[in-house]
Amino acid sequence: MSAPTVHRPAAEDDTVVLPAVPTGPTASDAPSGGGRVRLARAGWAATLLSGLLLGFVVYLLALSPLQEAHDQSTSYQTFRYALANALAPTGSAPDGDPVAVLDIPRIGLHQAVVVEGTTGRDLMRGPGHRRDSALPGQSGAAVLFGRGASFGAPFGRLSELRVGDKIEVTTGQGRFSYTVNAYGDSTHPIQDAAAPARLVLVTSDSGWIPTGTVLVGARLDGDPQPNPHGRPAQLPADHALAQDTGALAPLQLWAAGLLGAVLLATLAVRRWHRRAAYLAFTPVLAALLWACYENAAALLPNLY
Repeated sequence: MSAPTVHRPAAEDDTVVLPAVPTGPTASDAPSGGGRVRLARAGWAATLLSGLLLGFVVYLLALSPLQEAHDQSTSYQTFRYALANALAPTGSAPDGDPVAVLDIPRIGLHQAVVVEGTTGRDLMRGPGHRRDSALPGQSGAAVLFGRGASFGAPFGRLSELRVGDKIEVTTGQGRFSYTVNAYGDSTHPIQDAAAPARLVLVTSDSGWIPTGTVLVGARLDGDPQPNPHGRPAQLPADHALAQDTGALAPLQLWAAGLLGAVLLATLAVRRWHRRAAYLAFTPVLAALLWACYENAAALLPNLY
């Protein structure tokens, strides 16, 4: 006797469903090993460059005032000794030497040492005396430059001076008082030929991207001292907003030294004790980076 036949109902979805074919990128589309390495290197390079630029901004706005304060302290001691021994210059002086002490109460500038020269490197030390002009207190025009944003920004508030404000200057010929009486800029120089002795203060017109200058003029109260004349002519780097292109070669040398030190430090970290390598190379790298930043700052406009 044959077994009963079982009748199964037909399934509605017996059709086999195949998996969907992916439409996104496949493994063959992914970057190769060499491509990933190149992308990683490019990322590291961009990060390093951004870090160096950020460090330079920090140097200009936060660390350069400390450098200027140290130079001012040293220059003040030197100039005080020169005054006490009647050795302060009354004519031309070596570049960077202190020649006067400046006080402008209105803008909070007290006992600022003025150095000889107005190049970018000179103005890192403080206000600078334009080498071809008279010294303060002498007959003729005495011209002083000062930075408006970096390295302590001694002339950063120069535009706050008003007619009648007093400016005091001490040189090897005595202490002199000036009264502010005129203003000007890079396109409108101060015209005060009637004054036998005057002082002109110069700085940049902006603390970000300077495009011109701000000038403040003052007349000497009293009689001027003799002017020995015979001063050297201006150098190209002495002019307002000039760049000290002589700093380019030292910058390249310091940058090469920094790169070499980075390579040595990398080898030391891999082959030596890591903590010891960090302790040994960190001061060296910091000193080299500071030297690079200092020379790079000299390439900026001297009144910045």
